[in-house]
Amino acid sequence: MEIRQTDIAGLLVLVPAPFFDERGFFTRTFDAEVFDDHHGAPGLSASFIQDSQSRSVRGTIRGMHGRSGHGEAKLIRCANGAVHDVVVDIRPDSPTFGHQVSVRLDDKDFRHLYVPRGFLHGFQALTPTADVCYRIDRPHDPSEDLAVAFDDPDLAVAWPIAPTVVSARDRAAGSWRDVLSQFDRPDT
Repeated sequence: MEIRQTDIAGLLVLVPAPFFDERGFFTRTFDAEVFDDHHGAPGLSASFIQDSQSRSVRGTIRGMHGRSGHGEAKLIRCANGAVHDVVVDIRPDSPTFGHQVSVRLDDKDFRHLYVPRGFLHGFQALTPTADVCYRIDRPHDPSEDLAVAFDDPDLAVAWPIAPTVVSARDRAAGSWRDVLSQFDRPDT
């Protein structure tokens, strides 16, 4: 497994090395020792306490979601299909505050995205169905929920295809300006 650093500190892309043959394929989807060695935090991988999975139809957008307070770290992968995954740095003291990174996650390359605490996250399904798996490091606390509308003009996420399905909750999400005001940041 190869681990690649992105342009945002702490945001990692994990790239497994699948073995393909006439039966299909086999891949190790996570290796705690490799992850912890690369990240420089022995035992960090053991902090994941919850696994979740979503299934979305093509064009569906889920996001942009985050947590205030202590936040949460996530390890995200697409087990079936493909998604356009987007994260936005909302760590108040980060030099990359407000910066976005987009990564294609799919069932061909098996890349994972490690998202440390302090990010908004969302994705769009690119295939007829897409199953996204999340490994999360702390219990969900609804009082810490943050959300920015997927189509907020100030956040300006470049979704690759026209949205087909967006939940009522995500359509009613706040604005990027609301997030900026929570962090006493006038702009990015």
